[in-house]
Amino acid sequence: MEKEKKLVLLAQRIRALAQNGITYSLSEYDTERYEELIQISNQITALATGLDAIQIDDCYHLMKEYTTPKVDIRAVIFNEKDEILLVQEKSDGCWSLPGGWSDVGYSPSEVAVKEVKEETGLDVEAVRLLAVMDMSKHPYPLIPFYVYKFFILCDIKGGEFTNVFDIVGKRFFKLDELPPLSLERVLPEQIFQMFDYYKNSVQTVYLD
Repeated sequence: MEKEKKLVLLAQRIRALAQNGITYSLSEYDTERYEELIQISNQITALATGLDAIQIDDCYHLMKEYTTPKVDIRAVIFNEKDEILLVQEKSDGCWSLPGGWSDVGYSPSEVAVKEVKEETGLDVEAVRLLAVMDMSKHPYPLIPFYVYKFFILCDIKGGEFTNVFDIVGKRFFKLDELPPLSLERVLPEQIFQMFDYYKNSVQTVYLD
């Protein structure tokens, strides 16, 4: 797995450099070379992950701009019993912290609030940032993207659980009774880490 992870990281770096090259290229010959590098990046990622190179290419939208990491926002919510809120993803049947990709026009805290409302029906207030993690520095499954993850502590202010199409369950869990987690979204050790940060309000933000 470590070898495959390194290959995916190299492929992501090749793609980012090629994307930036296309953005600033003054020659169509150079542009063609950069586009070939993107296809090579797709092929390397396909070999490392078992995905199809075309599927990987479809994950990206080629634009003439500087390539930056994607940002995933996760809301960390506890109840009065010190149980943590998780949602069950329809895509894999496993559980995760509420959240998703950041949206243009919304701050990180606004994304956290919006995602919780959309996925659970609860109204929450973003309280403080707990951690910013580089996904590549933690033992996540391999994915085509380079991702930063924000973990934001939120307090419940109202609302009630509602049904949505892509979430099939929502529940508070004790930390010693966690269900199977959606490991592309959150790792067990991160759940425990969030609990430590929740309990210790003066602890500094975790930053990779």
